[in-house]
Amino acid sequence: QVQLVESGGGSVQAGGSLRLECTSSEPSFSAYVMAWFRQAPGKDRQFIARIDRRGNESDYTDSAKGRFTISRNNAENTLYLQMSNLKVEDTAVYYCQALRYYRPVYQVGDEFDWWGQGTQVTVSS
Repeated sequence: QVQLVESGGGSVQAGGSLRLECTSSEPSFSAYVMAWFRQAPGKDRQFIARIDRRGNESDYTDSAKGRFTISRNNAENTLYLQMSNLKVEDTAVYYCQALRYYRPVYQVGDEFDWWGQGTQVTVSS
């Protein structure tokens, strides 16, 4: 099982920015499509963004488009999520995860089940 460790969360005011990081213990990190998810209290886990193995393609859920940027550094086995113009509704625990595929459209179930502890993001008004 691959270990994924998220960091970079915190408390910010609406309109602020944060950069999340996800480090992997997997030597073949570059072989995996990677993604970010989040889970708000009382809600299901939600897909946010994904990036292909080389970092050439990415896509986002509508709520993240234009505000979040996913990127990766395969040499350092690290995935990033740059978040700007944060909103109160972005408050959640954020998780990274590997995906089995980079289909034309993300589908529930594409993700593996190696969930880490996540990192808390709290946005206040």
